Amino acid sequence: MAGTFCLRGLRPDDAGAIHAQVNDWNVIRMLSRLPFPYPRDLAERWIASTVQQAEARTAYHFAIENQAGAVIGCIGLTLSQTDGHYRGSLGYWIGREYWRQGIATLAADRLCSWAFANLPVDTIEASVAQDNVASVAVLNKLGFRQTSTATQTFTARGGNVNVLLFSASRESFDTAHQSNPVAENDSSIEQTEEPRRLVLVVAAVLIDANNRILLARRPEGKTLAGLWEFPGGKMEPGEAPETSLIRELREELGIDASRACLAPFTFVSHSYEKFDLLMPIYLCRQWQGHPEGREGQKLAWVKADELDQYPMPPADIPVIPFLRDLL
Repeated sequence: MAGTFCLRGLRPDDAGAIHAQVNDWNVIRMLSRLPFPYPRDLAERWIASTVQQAEARTAYHFAIENQAGAVIGCIGLTLSQTDGHYRGSLGYWIGREYWRQGIATLAADRLCSWAFANLPVDTIEASVAQDNVASVAVLNKLGFRQTSTATQTFTARGGNVNVLLFSASRESFDTAHQSNPVAENDSSIEQTEEPRRLVLVVAAVLIDANNRILLARRPEGKTLAGLWEFPGGKMEPGEAPETSLIRELREELGIDASRACLAPFTFVSHSYEKFDLLMPIYLCRQWQGHPEGREGQKLAWVKADELDQYPMPPADIPVIPFLRDLL
């Protein structure tokens, strides 16, 4: 059992615990950049560097702390950008006495969920030594897929090591999360093939007096977290689209819109891996109240020609050209 633990920022007084845990051949042989033996002052310098990286928003590193307040490992994500696309590089280690308890899976799941919801990353990647069977299993469970192989210098081993390169998109991560949720006991449950479902969703394009459109960012814990969408939600059985949309706008944004203010605009459909989505979309220029993210979602008022600067779910993207023509 993984038990209770938390991810927190690194502190200077963590150096001793980190040095004691990572200065173990069985741990360090799986980490490419660290020497063996691992000097204590290197831990101190590394912790200081993580603070600078977080301030520069180039990397985020965390201590994995158990219920007793002991540091039992570390995990981090380093960001890079190519042609406007952000990628995260995942890395972690767990102290040997805490292996085989599901801690790495839970920590990596927590960090990836946070990153997709709060950072501008499109993809998270990881490289794993070919003989690191445990980490390969962790990545496969979380929706990572092997993309290629390579060789990489491992300082502690004194030479090149064959590595497996893995990658996860937001959608593959979400799909794995839905099919096999990460639980505290990290147990694997055999899944049966489910029939495809038709999911009915309704959305509103709220337009203010300056012809700006309201977008809501899906919060952590929801599928496709971190993507921007038009406000709305699932239709209840037997519920009319307009009734559903009025209810969703009240619940999500705290605003009241009357049926007369909802103008049918278009509809979109999209085939996700597990279901088919059908979404009627309405225009709305008048409502009562001030929109607020009542479910923890961030909001943004955006001009039509700026919509493509906000990453959206696949189902929302086809609406952009219609809004540009309209506004």
